[in-house]
Amino acid sequence: MAGTKIWFITGASSGFGRSMTELLLNKGDKVIAALRQPDALSDLSAQFPSSQLLVIQLDVTNSAGVTAAFVKAKEAFGRIDVVFNNAGQCVIGELESVSEVEARQMFEVNFWGAMYVSKEAVKFFREVNKPIGGRLLQVSSRLGLVGGPATAFYSASKFALEGLSESLVKELDPAWNIKVTIIEPGPFRTKIFKENQRLTSQHPAYANPELPSSKFRQYFSSDNIDGDADKAVVFIEKLTHLDDVPMRLPLHRKVIASTRDKIKSLTEDSNKFESWSDDVYH
Repeated sequence: MAGTKIWFITGASSGFGRSMTELLLNKGDKVIAALRQPDALSDLSAQFPSSQLLVIQLDVTNSAGVTAAFVKAKEAFGRIDVVFNNAGQCVIGELESVSEVEARQMFEVNFWGAMYVSKEAVKFFREVNKPIGGRLLQVSSRLGLVGGPATAFYSASKFALEGLSESLVKELDPAWNIKVTIIEPGPFRTKIFKENQRLTSQHPAYANPELPSSKFRQYFSSDNIDGDADKAVVFIEKLTHLDDVPMRLPLHRKVIASTRDKIKSLTEDSNKFESWSDDVYH
């Protein structure tokens, strides 16, 4: 995909969404920036013309709103080359500390909202784009690859997104030229660790400061987050220039380590209990 690209970005107000929007605009690409509070991009709207930046108010949990946003994108630019499915929500807390309302809302945004965007993206790439095709970048997390303490529901919502994305890839007709990559960032210094952080009250049973969930709560609120989102989006954007794209892009040393640890664990368990599957058939 050479030349100027047209991107559709959800969750464009902060974090990876904001960093990616700025990167693309400064390099001359066009952006449909979808977010709940359009005023968050008022500085960019004043700096870049409407022929390059379209800001759309969108709550991704509203399926009709997602459909309408893609219609507006078509009217404005005629095509979309890349969908950066980035909107997300994180509530930190143990399984017994997070309310059902909070847990369900995370799934509404991280899974169902991402699903609505994925469906519209595939349809748009197949039925609107001429020539046919496009790139779908699914923003997951290290915690979509491995579970972690104090993140049971967030991790589950990202696991669900990864399962959906893997299955989607196997459903797509290669003739549609639609390529999907799951982005798996580790800890990056974005607003999710400061202004947008939601830390639940801890269930008394987990108050021991030596427990993993207590330590993660401390880490989540610390200044030890070392990932630079502005640097990360440079490599995410680089994906759109590759013909042979990966199913996953692990992005941070912690993600690389977690990936290798999980591969090792899965391999060991499979080897150790392989014989148990020898006599379970009709």
